[in-house]
Amino acid sequence: MSSPLIRPLDIPLLRQSMQTAPAFPHFCIDNFLEEDFATEVHDAFPSFSQAAETGKQFNAVNERKKIQITEYAKFPAPIRRLADLLSSQSFLDLMARLTGIENLVADPRLEGGGIHETNSGGRLDVHVDFNYSEHLQLYRRLNVLLYFNKDWRDEYGGILDIWDRDVKHCVGRFSPTFNRIAGFATSEWSWHGVTPVRCPPGMMRKSFAVYFYTEEPPAGWEGKKHSTVFKARPEEYWRGHVAMPAEQTLRQFKRSLASAKRAVRRLLP
Repeated sequence: MSSPLIRPLDIPLLRQSMQTAPAFPHFCIDNFLEEDFATEVHDAFPSFSQAAETGKQFNAVNERKKIQITEYAKFPAPIRRLADLLSSQSFLDLMARLTGIENLVADPRLEGGGIHETNSGGRLDVHVDFNYSEHLQLYRRLNVLLYFNKDWRDEYGGILDIWDRDVKHCVGRFSPTFNRIAGFATSEWSWHGVTPVRCPPGMMRKSFAVYFYTEEPPAGWEGKKHSTVFKARPEEYWRGHVAMPAEQTLRQFKRSLASAKRAVRRLLP
């Protein structure tokens, strides 16, 4: 049974559209939630400065000027209702019918998900996501993103872009407009990103993300677990050949340094 908070959907049509989408299965639905509820959620988002006090901030080369809040207890009441809806069995059943992925499991910790806020100047480079949750011991199968940006214009950027397997051609672009939901089956070739955000002062890109898992690996699983893998867009030569390799080297150095420090501490009396 569908939730009264979700508007009626033509599931057979949406499923066909998703399965025939270019590059990898993905979907986009406008006016997804009931209007009043969507407005409640929109109005409950904290300001960027408020979110910065409680959330995790990202200011790396690949992902910057973004704040993420995953802790359910820190969500305002309407956003808790949204989180409850998206983890409910009725929503899992709805996603299974739409995507064809059976036995989906929600993540109560919202690892990597929850409230996402990106300020002007922010971006998220093209990537494929981590493919296995260690704390759930499950395979990642589906990303679902809901957007809460009223009066958003294309020139503000922040567009979800979908790419082919070689990250040579963009095959889909979805603006983060109010009450829109987008989703896609995660795989080793589900390349996607968020274009640079250029909204006016006082605005920000607001979304809520949930990821779903199964006990069964996806088709084509080769047994290799990995974290997020980034690639530059075709026109981003400097990022792909200078900035990204430099940041990767710095991360590897920091990990090696931390490992060395732990080894030293173990040797000390």
